[in-house]
Amino acid sequence: MKTTPKKTRGGMVADLIAGLTTGVANIPDAMASGVLAGVNPVQGLYAIMVGTPLGAVFGSSAFMNIATTSAMAITAGSALAAYSSGADRDTAITTLALLTGLFMALAGLLRLGRLLRFISNSVVIGFLTGVSINVILSQLGDFTGYSSEYSNKVVKAVDTLLNLDQINIQTLAIGLLTVAVILLVDRTRLRNFSMLFGMVIGTFALLILGWTSVQQVSDIATIPGSLPMPKLPDFSLIPALWLDAIALAIIALVQGAGVSKGYPNPDGTYPDSSRDFIGQGAANIGASLFQGMPIGGSVSGTALNVSSGAKSRWANIFSGLIIAATILLFSQAVSLVAMPAMAGLLIVAGVQSIKRDRVADVWSTGWAPRVVMLVTLVLTLIIPLQQAVFVGVLLSILAYFFVTSSQEVRVVELIQNPDGSVTEQPAPAELTSNAVTLLQLYGNMTFAGAETVEQFLPKAGSAVRPVVILRLRAQEGIGSSFVTVLERYSQQIQGAGGKLMVAGVSSKVKGQLDRTETTAVLLGPENVFVATTALGASTRAALQAAQRWLEETPPQSTDIHEETV
Repeated sequence: MKTTPKKTRGGMVADLIAGLTTGVANIPDAMASGVLAGVNPVQGLYAIMVGTPLGAVFGSSAFMNIATTSAMAITAGSALAAYSSGADRDTAITTLALLTGLFMALAGLLRLGRLLRFISNSVVIGFLTGVSINVILSQLGDFTGYSSEYSNKVVKAVDTLLNLDQINIQTLAIGLLTVAVILLVDRTRLRNFSMLFGMVIGTFALLILGWTSVQQVSDIATIPGSLPMPKLPDFSLIPALWLDAIALAIIALVQGAGVSKGYPNPDGTYPDSSRDFIGQGAANIGASLFQGMPIGGSVSGTALNVSSGAKSRWANIFSGLIIAATILLFSQAVSLVAMPAMAGLLIVAGVQSIKRDRVADVWSTGWAPRVVMLVTLVLTLIIPLQQAVFVGVLLSILAYFFVTSSQEVRVVELIQNPDGSVTEQPAPAELTSNAVTLLQLYGNMTFAGAETVEQFLPKAGSAVRPVVILRLRAQEGIGSSFVTVLERYSQQIQGAGGKLMVAGVSSKVKGQLDRTETTAVLLGPENVFVATTALGASTRAALQAAQRWLEETPPQSTDIHEETV
């Protein structure tokens, strides 16, 4: 009888160390995400204090760290553009987190994890690259001290370059110091804490120098010195935010699915994406009730959790407790953090999150993925991110149907050699008189695929009494468009005094042919050969039947063919 192994003391200690490491390392990321979304930085801490443990309890993945991410933060900030005051944005983002959590939990309950395959990799890479660029550009104001009046981040960046004389040198100095510290610590064994070191050293430098012109967290937000009490979000904001919440849920689910599939559970099995949806949904619902912002599966957080020695989901539970202790003990220190230090942290994170190798992979795949990636990237830079998400999903669906319906459609002729082997060769342009032509169809025979394959089928031309066998062994289903193609092609061949046969037909395709009366009326039952477990058996039977038909049917002359036509 198989028993579940008990949690050992050593395993618990390993989880505690991993939770401490991940929790401390996530503090600057969480605060920076709050800044990125344009809300109180402490709302990022509230989110991972509650959401990370809840995600660990309800999700399928034992190691996935559910935390703030740049993609979700900047998309949430874009969704809150209509809320000008800080208090309104702080309230709206908790409602957004609640709605996002509800949509994610619903997706999990409906087992919609399988639908993620419709979102192409080129769209995901284009979107995430665009988000990374947006993260970098969005921090130029806090990094340089120059506040551009334009709303678009690209235009803001250009405006900053045109007004370099208005940059605050002290602000820029703290930002550059922070970046330098992060890059230096990244080269040491303490690289997991490079962001924390950069933020702390940049802030200490500001306090020592006493530069009053440089902004701190206390200048933009009030950091409470106690844990948040449960509070219901503002339900009146739901009609204005539900579409944005769907966009956020899509982002989180795509990111989370990629994270969980990269890290198997302790028992060796891979997590269930749909249950991870529920875990992320529970994390967001819990975060919203404690005034937190939207969160999702974090690539960097999960990698750090595993590399720190996590043995079970307890590591993420401990991580949430570490954040709670930080809020209780160090809230005053949080208010002193220098804003250019936070901006420098985000700029480094944005640069590091651009996956150049994955961009190169998409670029090398072909022109279609390349165009989809570039279009998605450009859209993330010029339109609101939540709208770019929906356009990206639409592009994915269109690309999916285009690829499955029309690309890779091929028609080849199969030639049986004297030794019994079979050779593929390009299909002839025209059929041969009084002969059997065996054709193999590759590709999807639905929608545009059916129209495409018709272009590749050999024409009857001047042929007399040609017999064509279409081998459909690779087809699991056909559409009505392909039935129409069969009808036209059969009429063309019959007009030349020949006949059309189909072989390797699956039971599903046979049912489709029968229901559309293609078997009985168009082809004839004797010309449809159903596939068997023996490969090639139905094709050999069709070839034998075709040869018998040619031998038993009197030859026709070209004149007869012309009269028939």
